[in-house]
Amino acid sequence: MRMQLMTWQEVENYLRTSTGIIIPIGSTEQHGPTGFIGTDALTAEMIAWEVSDITGGLVAPTISIGMAQHHLAFAGSMTLRPSTLIAVIQDIINSLARHGFDRFYFINGHGGNVHTVNAAFSELYAETSLKTASTDRPPIRCVMRNWYMGRAVREVSNEIFGDDEGSHATASEIALTYFKYPEDSARIAQFNLDPPRAPEGNIYDAEDYRSQFPDGRIGSNPSRANAEIGARLMKCAVTEMADDYRDFVDKA
Repeated sequence: MRMQLMTWQEVENYLRTSTGIIIPIGSTEQHGPTGFIGTDALTAEMIAWEVSDITGGLVAPTISIGMAQHHLAFAGSMTLRPSTLIAVIQDIINSLARHGFDRFYFINGHGGNVHTVNAAFSELYAETSLKTASTDRPPIRCVMRNWYMGRAVREVSNEIFGDDEGSHATASEIALTYFKYPEDSARIAQFNLDPPRAPEGNIYDAEDYRSQFPDGRIGSNPSRANAEIGARLMKCAVTEMADDYRDFVDKA
């Protein structure tokens, strides 16, 4: 169930049976010559929709712009400041909590979001502890799961890609988008990567990133990605997260 395709009456009816909600979050940033700029948001979203189909959980609109300042030297990349993203997450959760949602399950597709999202959760919990939260806000619980860190996903990634997985524009995330968007991926998948596996290293600001990794990849060889592998990874991620979402919502 996607909230964007529901009426307010349908959301009210949903809340009579469940107070859990799934929130996909990703980023809008370059993913090298063979990856979509929307990769991180697209992967989180497609997994969230499938988890919803299995569990009946409601899916909120995707937070598609994340903390990605280090990608800004590449055309099309966008970012929110950490403080802005914290405020966005607080406002989204407080808005939904006003209606009675109290279990917030974030499916994340972007490593750069991790610290900021956890900081937002801490700010929300501080409002409760300091008794500054709105009086109509129920006690809330928030978790974030990085789909790419799931046990089964990592097993498949290690088995198929090994060291070619990398840490940005990874083979796994590219494979997922090729599975979901085959026509669009056919346009870019044949780009020649030189070198096939990108170098590794640390990154700081945007210009430093571009100077060290001129095609945008870090440690990855996404030329090995294909739709068939993406389908396998998708099944692993969805199965694990569906079980985890049920446990999270049902836990007292």
